[in-house]
Amino acid sequence: MTPKETAEFMFGKDLFSQWMGIELIDIKENYCFLKMPVKPEMINGLGTVHGGVTFAFADSALAFSSNNSGEAAVALNCYINFTKAVRDGDVLTAESILLTDTRKTAVYDITIKNQNDEVVAGFRGTVYKIGKKVTEL
Repeated sequence: MTPKETAEFMFGKDLFSQWMGIELIDIKENYCFLKMPVKPEMINGLGTVHGGVTFAFADSALAFSSNNSGEAAVALNCYINFTKAVRDGDVLTAESILLTDTRKTAVYDITIKNQNDEVVAGFRGTVYKIGKKVTEL
């Protein structure tokens, strides 16, 4: 399968990413660009998007970029820096870029932006390659 076909295969089984409203915009090997509208149910008690939503969006980008070669990888370590509040009605994008790749691990940088091209979060994720095919899971 191509990277796009592999990502689409995964997305078809990923009910959480579907619930969040994520769209696969651009998929290349070890890369992805996603889009997600912010929904009212994603807002916290302070009137901004719950940080877990932004983290989950970045985590989905990590999954779609690190698995689209067909080799299954799982998150080993991830961290996020929130740089700007996200509000109801915003439309977010996530771009995941491979930084380093070894036989068993890889590190990705994910940048989350709003519809005004403002960075709202930076996420770095390390994945562990489990030695199985995505289609076997």
